[in-house]
Amino acid sequence: MWTALTGKKGRDFHIRILLPVDLQLKNARIECSWRLKRILHGYRHILKQRLHSCPDLVSFMVELKTVLEIALKNTQDLHIPRPPEYYSCLVRDLEILGWNRVAYVDTGLTTVKLKAEDSCGRQHLITLKLNAKYPTEPPDCLVDFPVPFAVSWMPQNSLIDIYNQFLAALESLKEFWDALDEIDGKTWVLEPENPTRSATTRRIAIGNNVSVNIEVDPRHPNMLPECYFLGADHEVNPLRTKLNNNMHLWDPEISLLQNLRELLEIDFPSRAVLEKSDFAKDCGICYAYRLDGSTPDHVCDDPRCGQPFHHACLYEWLQGLPTSRQSFNVIFGECPYCNKPLTLKSSMKKL
Repeated sequence: MWTALTGKKGRDFHIRILLPVDLQLKNARIECSWRLKRILHGYRHILKQRLHSCPDLVSFMVELKTVLEIALKNTQDLHIPRPPEYYSCLVRDLEILGWNRVAYVDTGLTTVKLKAEDSCGRQHLITLKLNAKYPTEPPDCLVDFPVPFAVSWMPQNSLIDIYNQFLAALESLKEFWDALDEIDGKTWVLEPENPTRSATTRRIAIGNNVSVNIEVDPRHPNMLPECYFLGADHEVNPLRTKLNNNMHLWDPEISLLQNLRELLEIDFPSRAVLEKSDFAKDCGICYAYRLDGSTPDHVCDDPRCGQPFHHACLYEWLQGLPTSRQSFNVIFGECPYCNKPLTLKSSMKKL
């Protein structure tokens, strides 16, 4: 889909948003001119995060326009001569903060990265984009957080005030990161492959071509997360039943991982005992495990077959068969391996 974004000064930028066959916004690809790509270069991780979080394309376009306005503002600020007071104030603030907390300063003294360690020893960065009116106006703050980070700022404030708010925000997310770090360290996480600190989902391997996708609320990480299972029906239906029957046993006083073990009455494959290849099988159509970052997420329901496929591969395969038929967003066809009837929706739904 081609569309145009118009900045505050009426400047138009044309972009193309390519949705995959499963229509999942998080897997969309953005194409644009080299000029717009250069303007948005420092905001790629924010755009990726918003693609994962926005409920629909319209919401994403609104947020994209906001990000573009900020990027244009900062790009224009790079060409605005800073008064001598700007540099003296910034250097003074950095000295008060302590150079040991500074990870990076660009040559134009317009971008500063500060480093911090939370109470569990995790390393974090905050990137500050300063405009020519600093300190009258606060810098734009970029962080790898699963929740918005809003800075409280007065003209008399300095970088140390932002830094202290950054530290407080880190501690408020401690339990969320503790829960996901335990999952990352003690289970086989299939997706995301290299999770950022802002990632709230994990797809955890349970067995051969069976997994559970959880989405953790960063503000309430000790509560039951959203869960949906991926795999053949004869494998996931018992797990879904156990989760529904044992939901009342959820205990916020124990870890998220331990709760999942007890509710599902299983032990997740251990990283210390098994390799990922023991339960991760390539797609039966493209013969690859990862396709555009995604792993196989649909499995043939026949226990004698159990062949996994990428949703996009299987959908394209079924569309190309003359024997397949489609009704609204559902396509009916046969497994490429065992010919068992298959039903596939055009987009994955949480179960």
